[in-house]
Amino acid sequence: MKALLINGPNINLIGKREKDIYGEFDYKSIMNKCKNEAERLGIELDIIQSNSEGEIVDLIQKADDEYKSIIINPGGLTHYSIAVRDAIAAISLPVIEVHISNIYSREKFRQKSVISPVVKGQIAGFGWKSYIIAINALQYL
Repeated sequence: MKALLINGPNINLIGKREKDIYGEFDYKSIMNKCKNEAERLGIELDIIQSNSEGEIVDLIQKADDEYKSIIINPGGLTHYSIAVRDAIAAISLPVIEVHISNIYSREKFRQKSVISPVVKGQIAGFGWKSYIIAINALQYL
């Protein structure tokens, strides 16, 4: 199985920003943990981070040709990107939405995901382990 992990805006700053929310581990170490878990499960995992909404839309649109599933942490795009939402709705791949924090226990503007209605499932609030849970969930899609 080949899967794509997309990280949206500012996810690359994890470990540097708001450590009380996102934890101490930096982006690179978390993504290494993801690669290791995927390898353990026999999943080929490509990881891409972009701060550009358009680039993320392009990645989603092209994913149908190469991948069996997508894991996405849309970052701030979660709350307003109809373009990312529509790209996910337009493809046939199952998509899992991931968040390090529990978005429903945060500021009011973060408590709405425009992405969640078009994904297979959402995993949030387990810190960096939210990614590991999502990688394991790929086996059941």
